[in-house]
Amino acid sequence: MGLFDFFKGKGARSGASERPKPLDKNVARYADAISKKAQNFDRQEALDALSKVGSAEAASALLKRYTFVVDPSITDQEEKETAFRGIVAAGKDALPAIREFCVRAESVTWPLRMMRELLDDEAYVGEILTMLEKWDTEYARNADPKIQLITALEDVKDERVAPAITRFLEDVHEPTRFHAVTTLLAQDASESGGPLARALVREEANRTINRIAEGLALRGWPVPEADRAALDEKLPRGYRVDDDGRVAR
Repeated sequence: MGLFDFFKGKGARSGASERPKPLDKNVARYADAISKKAQNFDRQEALDALSKVGSAEAASALLKRYTFVVDPSITDQEEKETAFRGIVAAGKDALPAIREFCVRAESVTWPLRMMRELLDDEAYVGEILTMLEKWDTEYARNADPKIQLITALEDVKDERVAPAITRFLEDVHEPTRFHAVTTLLAQDASESGGPLARALVREEANRTINRIAEGLALRGWPVPEADRAALDEKLPRGYRVDDDGRVAR
């Protein structure tokens, strides 16, 4: 074989490896039926079939079901549960598709359920914190995914959570601040006493003020001396800062 033939063959092999892998025929057959425009029967048939495939490709196709809502609500829920089972059946191979879906999703409630099913606590927290990195504390047209990510961390204790969530105490969106408070109080992080005290002093929303006061009183976390006077002035009626710098009732 001549030199030209060698490079020609090498290029052909290289080009072949770069071509996208053809979609699994079983996935391709049903993927288009995962649509709001499809008939309910056809869509359910596609969901059932794809759920049995248990591959990353099938998981990616099934994730499309979370981009629309159908009536009645019971049908919508049942179809999403079917898709959920099919995606989880793919195991950790489904994670890249789930991550990609979360980037553009209007809601991440279902993807978070999938990750919770597929990952241990440490990896699950890591995934959430990575997704939260793209969020700042300024105005967002749709803050629902940010709130859902913060709320998901209420159910796990991890030393990485408090440092990552503290900045959201200054979010412009009150529901985000409220859920950041709740998540911080769910952690074993007494160092959050100072940030929470300062957040209460800044806060204007009564429910968030009350949540912080109640949480600090229940937790018994000490407040830095420099923050005690301002906190004592702003605490709701019935609360006070005691001599040890803890909120008491």
